[in-house]
Amino acid sequence: MTRAYAEHRYTSADGLELYARLYPGDPDRIPLLCLHGLTRNSADFHDMLEYLPDWPAISVDQRGRGHSAYDPDPTNYRPDVYCADMFRLLDGLGHSQVIAVGTSMGGLMTLMMANMRPGIFKAAMINDIGPEIDPAGLARLGTYVGQAMEFKSWADAVEAIRAQGPAIFPDFTTDDWQDFAENVCEQSEDGKVRFRYDPVISDGLKGDKAATVPPDLWPLYQAPANLPMLIIRGERSDILSAETADRMARERPDARLITVPNRGHAPMLTEPAAVAAIKDFLKEQL
Repeated sequence: MTRAYAEHRYTSADGLELYARLYPGDPDRIPLLCLHGLTRNSADFHDMLEYLPDWPAISVDQRGRGHSAYDPDPTNYRPDVYCADMFRLLDGLGHSQVIAVGTSMGGLMTLMMANMRPGIFKAAMINDIGPEIDPAGLARLGTYVGQAMEFKSWADAVEAIRAQGPAIFPDFTTDDWQDFAENVCEQSEDGKVRFRYDPVISDGLKGDKAATVPPDLWPLYQAPANLPMLIIRGERSDILSAETADRMARERPDARLITVPNRGHAPMLTEPAAVAAIKDFLKEQL
């Protein structure tokens, strides 16, 4: 059975129409706020949420992704603006506290939001990102984010996406790659298949000072007090090194680390190890 959700549209402070999925659940539980990575969208967490049928959740499309409007000013594609959008969303929904689930860029946003508004998170799950970003992973992202934005068919899109990630998801089947492509792409009226994001979001990866990744993030990571954290790392990750993940676990007594076998950047959070850890972590937040 597929979890149902309601479509929610709201307006950013600068007038963009933004989108989120609202998943109903036990009203006595604090909702999950699901924050996707650089090129992804609200569909990223749907399969994970199937394993958590009683948890209410908000899964967002950041500006320039999915069903949210593209920003006419590309300089607004940066984490501080996304965080402001999230506070506007939560305020509009009347949520004073949520539990964060942040993948990659969404994990950086989680750290930023926890510092910008202490107490906004009861707990946080950080998926394959940390205060130090492996340059090899950033270089890899820069080779394809914003490139080859249009495909003649779904088959072409699947093959292009598979070529980007054989080391990330080495056990994916053809059906898995098809499902992945359908989450990150859409088909237009002319039959062409395109990624579901504004190609200029890749501008933040260019140059010497990538806007996507702020400088020294260790103070940001260390600052939030009384914030239980679950750190999830893909065993093959080229974004979050094992050394950085181990340091993250050491430096916060309220943090725990789990490694998802046979996964690169980033785990889908549907892997058995991830699902078990997430369920255990959430039980402690009841």
